Amino acid sequence: MEKRQGPRNYSFYEKFTYYVPGVADMFILFALLLLGALIGNLIAVPFLLILGKEAGMAYVTPISYVLMFIPPMIYTSIKSRNGSMTRTGLKLDSAHFSPLGGALCALLVILGTLTMGMATDPVSNLLPEMPAWLEDTLKGLTSGDNLILNFLTVSIFAPFFEEWLCRGMVLRGLLGNGHKPVWAIVISALFFAFIHLNPWQALPAFLLGCLFGYVYYKTGSLKLTMLMHFTNNTFALVLSNIDSLKDIDSLSEVLSAQQYWILVAACALMLVLIVRAFRRIPLEQPKGNLDDVKPLFEE
Repeated sequence: MEKRQGPRNYSFYEKFTYYVPGVADMFILFALLLLGALIGNLIAVPFLLILGKEAGMAYVTPISYVLMFIPPMIYTSIKSRNGSMTRTGLKLDSAHFSPLGGALCALLVILGTLTMGMATDPVSNLLPEMPAWLEDTLKGLTSGDNLILNFLTVSIFAPFFEEWLCRGMVLRGLLGNGHKPVWAIVISALFFAFIHLNPWQALPAFLLGCLFGYVYYKTGSLKLTMLMHFTNNTFALVLSNIDSLKDIDSLSEVLSAQQYWILVAACALMLVLIVRAFRRIPLEQPKGNLDDVKPLFEE
């Protein structure tokens, strides 16, 4: 029996290589996410009582957000470790960028994320007006006096943890278990939308999730989807801190109808061209460009 060295793709993400969850596991992961949210909220209470609601929330939000992901991460790391001796794993992060190259892929996903937001803006405008309490909550995450803490939560923690869960766990698991790629991408995008728990975030999250999922399917790169997530969230954070734009829900409020629809059409065209560029990356196997990892021990 030969002992193999463990995978070395991401020093942190490699802990989950040998856990390839199926559809039923998605419900377990979601339940553990809710457990983490409960734990985070319970820990937040003393801070709020001591510091007051406004000051306390600024510090509690980043802490409770991270704690939300701890139970599913502990569970999946244990499952991965238990299966590492006998099961074939799948890397969470690969690098299938040829023939485009890593730098061009990074540039394209940044542009794709921004153009997706604009191209789908008319769809988001179909939603009813956001409730005041939710609007105030979201503004608290993107504007105000706690810019550094907001950046940490929105632009660093969210891309890292949510991409680990929605692409690295859910989408990778569905692809690895033989589900059709189109359905795997759609289901993982629905999961991504559902964890936001409100339609005003869920609809754009679903649309972005489909794009993130396609890029992950073609490249196997969690770094790219994290970059996309970072781009989307940081762009929203920047806009929310520009006085002339922070109260605007759509560019249709500041552009003429003709200018607005020309911009939407141009972004939609650019998005199509970006997707076509990623189609040039050849698939090495039907489940996508996800690299197999052999068991740590094999005969």
